[in-house]
Amino acid sequence: MALTGLQIQKLLPATNCKECGSNTCLAFAMKLAAKKAGLAQCPYASDEAKRVLGAASEPPVRCLELGPERRLKLGGEVVLYRHEKTFMHPTALALNLNDTDAPEAIRAKLETVSNYCLERVGEQLRLDMAAVTQRGPEAGAFTELAARAWKETRRPLVLRSPDAGALACAAAAVKGSRSVLCAPSPEAAAQLWRVARENDHALALAAPDLDRLAALAADIKAQGFNELFLQFTGFSLAERFQTNSIARRAALKDSFKPLGYPTLHFVETGNLLDDTIEAVNELAKYGGICVLPGFDAAQMASLMTLRLNLYTDPQKPIQVEPRAYAIGDPKPDSPVFVTTNFSLTYFIVSGEIENCGLSSWLVVPECEGMSVLTAWAAGKFSGAAIARFIKGIGLDQQVTRRDLVIPGYVAQISGELEENLPGWKVIVGPQEASDLESFIKSRLSSYAQG
Repeated sequence: MALTGLQIQKLLPATNCKECGSNTCLAFAMKLAAKKAGLAQCPYASDEAKRVLGAASEPPVRCLELGPERRLKLGGEVVLYRHEKTFMHPTALALNLNDTDAPEAIRAKLETVSNYCLERVGEQLRLDMAAVTQRGPEAGAFTELAARAWKETRRPLVLRSPDAGALACAAAAVKGSRSVLCAPSPEAAAQLWRVARENDHALALAAPDLDRLAALAADIKAQGFNELFLQFTGFSLAERFQTNSIARRAALKDSFKPLGYPTLHFVETGNLLDDTIEAVNELAKYGGICVLPGFDAAQMASLMTLRLNLYTDPQKPIQVEPRAYAIGDPKPDSPVFVTTNFSLTYFIVSGEIENCGLSSWLVVPECEGMSVLTAWAAGKFSGAAIARFIKGIGLDQQVTRRDLVIPGYVAQISGELEENLPGWKVIVGPQEASDLESFIKSRLSSYAQG
């Protein structure tokens, strides 16, 4: 039977030491009850607490931390569907390099892993890992490429080889990277878990079917190693979809620990469109690490955007910092626009103003990440609230020509806003941001001419 947070708190040391990362033992107990933390995070847990709580306090899907500073977190999930609460740790996207690739291709891929960045709604989206695969006969070339990939990217690696000995050499060469070794078979896994432990890496297990994979994971864990990924065997997209779903449901709903690990999958269809579809399946259906065979800018932008959408908290909209933003090079006599701090709204509005070539101020009050109409309906975007925010940031002292443009959807707040901002002239703008260009040309032509 699952214990409540209050029941768990009684088993904790009640020191409120904060060493677990929570402010109080009660807060930590609540995390344990929600399976968002493990008892191992408490340095003073008693033997009784360990006996009673034990594995029951761990998240149903184990959270693994990769990278030299363990910043890349995978797994640790507690829900089947995003709307139930939220997904915690986004699927890691990796780019594969083969030791038989041409030198120029290897150089280009390493530069891509290191430098690729997609900026969207204020977020900088990057590749998380590089994968190194041995295709040639020389273990030395594989190890050399692994060492180079680690040195140049400083990202955790996925190391794949049919030779357990080559994996052992590569694991030692990149010690400190906190990477993933891919065991090619259950027999190799029996050797490689020790190599992974000695070099502080994780181990990805593979087996012919799900039953044997679960048995292998249970066996390796029983031997004292629990830093595991699972590689599911699938022969079609539908089978992959089903297997991912079955494993997640077994871990979350049935508390079946042998399948409670993040997954690793190499996308290798040989076709860009099919690769993209398979990668989308991994993002949408619980993938831990998804390794792509090559880089395509359009594909990557699509996958990054989808991942961002899936792994944002549905109860907490993406939002920008409430303040006055400078668009272009505004002066004290530049116009002032106002919108909410919902990221998508901010970036659309600021982009349209910038495209018009009009330097201006864009005031973004605190609206809890709501859109214009939603914030107005909730009382977060009223005339009084906007006026209070403008006064609070001292905008009166920054501007001399006090024209304030509000969204057309909330024209009804103009009177209240002028009452609360004496000396300001409120101008009702267009309802849609796409109409800002024509609005600026017709209504703010004096600014443009100046």
